[in-house]
Amino acid sequence: MTTPPDTDPAPGHARALLRAATRHSGPHCAALCLVSITATGAGLLLPALLGRTLDLLLAHAPANRWVLYCAGLVLLLAGLDAAQTVLTGTVDARTTAWLRRRLTRHVLGVGPRAAERFGSGDLVARLVGTAAQAGTTPAARAALPAGLAGPVGGVVALALVDWRLAAVFLTGAPVLTLLLRTVARDTADCAAHYQRVQGRIAAALAETVDGFRTVRAAGTADRETRRILRPLPELSGAGHRMWRVQGRAAGQAVAVAPLLQLGVVAVAGVLLTRHRLSVGEVLAASRYAVLATGVGVLVGHLAGLARARAAAARLGEVFAEPVTAYGARRLPTGPGLLELRGVTARRGGRTVLDGVDLVVPGGTTLAVVGRSGAGKSLLAALAGRLADPDAGEVLLDGVPLRDLTHEELRHSVAYAFARPALLGTTVEETIGLGLLCPSPARVREAARTARADDFVRRLPDGYATPVADAPRSGGEAQRLGLARAFAHGGRLLILDDALSSLDTVTEHHITRALLGDGDGDGPHGTRLLVAHRAATAARADAVAWLDGGRVRALGRHEELWGTAEYRAVFGEETASRAAGPAPSASTGPGSAPDSWASADPASPEGARP
Repeated sequence: MTTPPDTDPAPGHARALLRAATRHSGPHCAALCLVSITATGAGLLLPALLGRTLDLLLAHAPANRWVLYCAGLVLLLAGLDAAQTVLTGTVDARTTAWLRRRLTRHVLGVGPRAAERFGSGDLVARLVGTAAQAGTTPAARAALPAGLAGPVGGVVALALVDWRLAAVFLTGAPVLTLLLRTVARDTADCAAHYQRVQGRIAAALAETVDGFRTVRAAGTADRETRRILRPLPELSGAGHRMWRVQGRAAGQAVAVAPLLQLGVVAVAGVLLTRHRLSVGEVLAASRYAVLATGVGVLVGHLAGLARARAAAARLGEVFAEPVTAYGARRLPTGPGLLELRGVTARRGGRTVLDGVDLVVPGGTTLAVVGRSGAGKSLLAALAGRLADPDAGEVLLDGVPLRDLTHEELRHSVAYAFARPALLGTTVEETIGLGLLCPSPARVREAARTARADDFVRRLPDGYATPVADAPRSGGEAQRLGLARAFAHGGRLLILDDALSSLDTVTEHHITRALLGDGDGDGPHGTRLLVAHRAATAARADAVAWLDGGRVRALGRHEELWGTAEYRAVFGEETASRAAGPAPSASTGPGSAPDSWASADPASPEGARP
């Protein structure tokens, strides 16, 4: 549901973010502001010095000292301009880097919910382009006082030369003020629209890159290209509108500013003929009129600031997503008893899991099966707190997962996925990811259990081979992910379709190790397997059959096999090859071992062991 505008927390987060970013570069911003104001002051002083020097030269009076003053001031302005450029670049770079670090930490703190809310492509676009645009805000704010001081100082200087010159200029001041206000408002709207469309293009591109093999196999590259670039006309329209706003403002400024300058020069000329002003003062007045009408500079400055603020608002939307909160409890000694009590979870407005009650005894293996969309991966995510339920709670050895510290939770739960993200520099670092002190012996033992040791040793540098340079199939990538989970250990091991790309022989060896009857030590604790193959379900201690958002039945695979709808979950042909022995006539299709419990449709609480 969309948050109403008056309660949308994103603007508040954007303002807080910009304040924190400004504090991060506080000394540099202060230096930039000081340099900018000094440069503006020197620029305001220069016309007066030039006018005084001209008057002395026309009077044939000694003016060498004043010429030197003018030359020194010009050199000072050049130095200040160089310093301002360096400081602006430094502040922009520091702020952008800080924003990216802060955004990365926040997204990782939010967890998978961030990608579900915004999409990975849009998040990358915000991290790269949007953060860079927002990073210009502190420098733009630091330079804004100097940008305003130029026109204001020009008007004050005109008044000091002669009050009538300032009066002539101020007749057009309301028009200039309205112009600046319109530019700031319209540019912010255009920039926000432009950045939103950019995010949509980035999201579509990320989806296509993620599924490039499917696109190539289907021969739909041209169609995908058109889909990705479909928002381009809208992006072009937003960009053209932004330039039209600034172009219209510049055109209006060009129309108003020369008239004001001409009026000031005309009045100064009249005063010159009446001997109220000198030639040098007329020269100074003409220069001050130009400074006072420096709307073009302000238009560009305010437009840049508006774009930066629009970018900061997009970052604020991400920061409005709360990070996952953890408790302060630790787990007691226990076997890894996993309990789901009244768990309800919704995704996209649809209830995927509805009041699920499930108890997995410690040290056992539970296979979770069901049709596509039944909620198997969501249940696996809830079991290890990669996601939180909308209602109900998940407990490990009697402690709600929400109450555990982050370190305790991640130390106690290990995951392996169908498409693991192989992070780390080398293969050894990838397998030992997350371990405080990963020993080579532990890494290699985990690789052997996952049947990854042989192909890793064949790599050019073995376990020291960079992951990016290690050629691997989908099954080999899964084995590295399994090795990482096995090395991690813990009370609860969750495999979310992590055996899907393995050949049947390798899967057989790994599932034997999971059940503790293989030739290796194997992982200990409780195992939760999202299974798509009947062979995997057949080797588990019990199977939880998800259907319609509930646990339809809990029992051994051979017991459930008597139900045609259960067999249809795997597909008749595949299931018939992998089912194993026929179910016993004495066991019903929904019966479960005495040590297991699940939700009974007639009993919301379910039975307890």
